[in-house]
Parts: sequence; structure tokens; C-alpha cells
Amino acid sequence: MLNKLAAAAAACLLTANIAAAASVDRSERKDFQILKDVANTVDRYVHFTIFDDVSASVKDGVVTLTGKVTMPYKRDDIEKRVSKIDGVTSVRDNITVLPVSTFDDDLRIRIARSIYNNANFWNYAVMPNPPIHIVVERGRVTLTGVVNSDVDRMLARSLASQFGAFAVNNELKTDAEVRDALEKSE
Repeated sequence: MLNKLAAAAAACLLTANIAAAASVDRSERKDFQILKDVANTVDRYVHFTIFDDVSASVKDGVVTLTGKVTMPYKRDDIEKRVSKIDGVTSVRDNITVLPVSTFDDDLRIRIARSIYNNANFWNYAVMPNPPIHIVVERGRVTLTGVVNSDVDRMLARSLASQFGAFAVNNELKTDAEVRDALEKSE
């Protein structure tokens, strides 16, 4: 009788562990789906430009937004849009607004023209949301986004470096690096 009780208890415990593991898998899958929805929402926001950069993370339905935008209304609009996504329980908005500066504005335009007018980047320029983002803050440039190859990454940095920026930080990733990161997270 005792062995039957122990076996039944072990079976119940095993069933509970399997159910808990399944709910964790569903939770992670749900968070991943929320993250995809957040990315689509930000990407489709009409005022989101190559001069803005927003990233997100999701844990148990809580979305944390980080990055930099050129205007305060963009930060507020993105937060409102993300908060309406199905499954989002709350939004932590850590997006910062870049300071107003005519020097920075001029630098943004000159670098964007240099990169996207280069024949190697025409295939990026014709995309609805070009993948190379140029964030300029107090004369310091950060390139973010995704490119096809290391050659594109190095060329973009080289093109961005010729306009007198105080510093150029190249955070561009290749498609292969992004795919590897996604595979590791799954």
C-alpha cells in the first residue's frame, strides 16, 4: 500500500513538474510573440526614422523599452502604442530624448546621405524602414541596426567617420550574428 501511495505521489509530482514546464514554455513563447509585436509596432510607427533607435525586452508581459529618439512625442507615442499590444501587462519606458542641436542635425543628415547614397547601400535605402540607424548625441555618432556583411559594417563606419564627429561607435550587427543570437535564445 505504501509503495502504491509513493508511486501515486511521484506521478502527481511528475505531472505537476511537466505542467509547470509547459506553462514556462508557453510564457516564454508568449513573451517572444509580444517582443515580435513590439518590434512590428515600433517599425510601423510613421515618425520612427533612421535617426531613432529603440530596443525592447519582455519578461512575463512586462516590456522594457530602451534607446534614443529625436523628439519627446516619439517616446510618448511609442510607449502608448506598445502598451496596447495584447499580452503586455506594463511598459517600462527607458527611452531617452536626444538633445536639440543644429550641429547634431547637420551631422545626421550628412552621414545618412553619405551612407545611403553609396552604391553598396542602395539595397538598404529602398527599404520602407532602412536598417542602418544613425544616432547622434552631442557630436558622438552611434550606428545601430543590421547589415548583410562585415564589409557593409566596416564601410558604413568609414563613411560615418568623415564628417568631424567627436566619436563613431559602430554597433551594427550582421544578419548572421542576429540569426545566431535568435537561435541561442530559443
